[in-house]
Amino acid sequence: MTVWMLSNCPATPAPEKFNIAKRHLLPKQLKNNGLEGRVTLTNSALYCIIDGYTREAGVRNLERTITAVLRKCAQKVAAGEEEKVSVSAAAVKALLGPEKVKPTFISRRDAVGIANGLAWTSVGGEMLPVEVAVIPNGSGKIEITGSLGDVMKESAQLAVTYARVHAEEYGIPADKFKNTDLHIHAPEGAVPKDGPSAGVTLTTALISALSGIPVRHNLAMTGEITLHGNVLPIGGLKEKSMAAFREGISTVLIPKDNASDLYEVDAEVKEKIHFIPVSSLSEVLKHALVRPGRTPCPGCPQRAAGNLPHRQRKARRCPQGACCGDVKRGFVYIIIKEHP
Repeated sequence: MTVWMLSNCPATPAPEKFNIAKRHLLPKQLKNNGLEGRVTLTNSALYCIIDGYTREAGVRNLERTITAVLRKCAQKVAAGEEEKVSVSAAAVKALLGPEKVKPTFISRRDAVGIANGLAWTSVGGEMLPVEVAVIPNGSGKIEITGSLGDVMKESAQLAVTYARVHAEEYGIPADKFKNTDLHIHAPEGAVPKDGPSAGVTLTTALISALSGIPVRHNLAMTGEITLHGNVLPIGGLKEKSMAAFREGISTVLIPKDNASDLYEVDAEVKEKIHFIPVSSLSEVLKHALVRPGRTPCPGCPQRAAGNLPHRQRKARRCPQGACCGDVKRGFVYIIIKEHP
C-alpha cells in the first residue's frame, strides 16, 4: 500500500513568479499559440497579472491568465488589426477587465488605534491590520471580532494585560480600563488568519487607542509576545516580508531571534525594506508610536526626512543639540537620496 504524505509547501514569492513567467511560462505559451515574434509582454504587464489577477501559492492560474491574454492578442493578429502586439500593464487591464485581486486594507496614514501586522497564510504573506476602539462610559468589557482565531484571541488577552501593567508609562489613566469598553477587530480579508505572531500588532494598536498616540503607517510588525513583554521568534519571515514589500511598507519590526533568517529574504525586498530586530514590547512601541516628545524642533533638518528607512538617511547633529533624534547624542537623520 502506498502512503502519500502531504505537507504545507511555501508559496512562491512574486519576484520568483515573475522570473518563472518570463523565462518559462511565457515562451512556452507563445510557442503553443504560434505567436513567437508577434506578441511581447512587458515586465510591468507580467507584474500586473501576478499582483492583480492571480493570488495563489503556485503558478497554475498565472499560466492560465497569460494564455488568456495571448489568445486575445491572437484574435487581433488573425483579424489583421495588428501585425505585432506589445502588451503593457494598461493593455492587460483592457484585455482582462477589472483586477480580480482587490487592494489590501491597511493603515495608509499615521492614525490612533490601528497598526499594520503581518501574517502567514497558505497563499503566502498577508498584511494583518488590527483596529482597536475605546468606547466611553463602559464597564471594562472587551469585545474581540474579525479574523482572530483562538491563538490570536489569547494574544489579545496578553496585550490587554500588558497595557494594564504599563499604563502609566504611556499616560493611560488607571481607571480607563474600568470606565471604558474595548473593541479589538481584525478585518476578515480574503484568507482567515491565526497564530501567535500578531501579539506585537495587537499590543501596539491597543496602547495607541488607550493613549491617543498615533502609530506609524509605513511600518509593519510581527512577533509573538509573552506576559512580561518579551518578543518571541516567528515563522514565515520570507513570505511576510513579501507582503510588506508588495504594499510599499518601508520598515518592518521583527523578533531579534529572527535576524538570522533574513538571509532567506529576497535581495530586492531587503533593498527596499529596513528590518529592525526587537526583543521587547517597549522596543516595538518606541519604533511604532509617534510620540509627542519626538517632534522635530524648529530648524531641525529631520523635518525633511519624513519616514524614510534609516539606510536612506545620514546622521547629522541637530543645531539645538537634541530633539527628535538621539537625545543623548543630538543626532537626527536627513535625506541623502529620494525614496522610490
